[in-house]
Amino acid sequence: MRLLLTNDDGVGARGLAVLAHAVEEWVAGAPGGQERAAIVVAPDRNYSGMSAAVGDVFAQPTVSYRRHRVEGAPSLPAYGLDAPPALCAIMGALGAFDLVPDVIVSGINAGANVGRSVLHSGTVGAVLTGAQLGLSGIAVSVQWGEHVHYDTAAAVCVEVLEELVAAPGRTVFNLNVPNLAREQLRGVRRARVSTAGIVKAAGPRAGGRPLADEGELPLRLGAATPSLGDVSDEEPDEDGALLVAGYATLTPLRGPHEDTDPGLDATVEAALRVIDAHLRQP
Repeated sequence: MRLLLTNDDGVGARGLAVLAHAVEEWVAGAPGGQERAAIVVAPDRNYSGMSAAVGDVFAQPTVSYRRHRVEGAPSLPAYGLDAPPALCAIMGALGAFDLVPDVIVSGINAGANVGRSVLHSGTVGAVLTGAQLGLSGIAVSVQWGEHVHYDTAAAVCVEVLEELVAAPGRTVFNLNVPNLAREQLRGVRRARVSTAGIVKAAGPRAGGRPLADEGELPLRLGAATPSLGDVSDEEPDEDGALLVAGYATLTPLRGPHEDTDPGLDATVEAALRVIDAHLRQP
């Protein structure tokens, strides 16, 4: 089993270092006859909120890199790339760094990725990108706080690795862990993605006056922020509510794919007829 480690907080981030240390120990503890290896291919700086963006690779078809030494994991080869997480995932998955991985592990993100933040997260975007190339993967995030228990998140993640490699190809998990010491964790639960958003409101325009030609619009942040806001409107089995209740949450995700819902067939056929009729007009 070969792991590709990445993140969106940058190759020097504390969360990645803790995860890499746990993975290094996992590699060293391989039972006899089992191959284990890992490599770190991560952005050289913070790319939070980039989702699965790769940047303008047409204008810039090369990527600068530099070898790094990840604190606490000296035996793992590590590279920092001038690239967002999804592009790091692509290059790592294609074997640009002498290891072709089976699984991609992204994190540990500094802050929960629940609700609609799943769509925007670079941590999640990296594993969804890996899945497009045939890899299974897990995105790991921990609730933000004054002292962040990255070690708890790393311990939970390592426990999942064997199950992940045995799962069907392209399996993707989103793992969120509350900011608690391991002994305080109430357990792990499967969670549904909630409707919590990162941005709850933009503006508003005071008194409904027209906008000036330029200026700034304030954002009001919602529950799906790194430390989690009010989740009282969530169902008990939704990711934010479970996290606040002290449970780590595991959610299977699926990346972009064709929508094969038969209920859409009539809509698609109608759209095709309209387009075809317009194209045939002289």
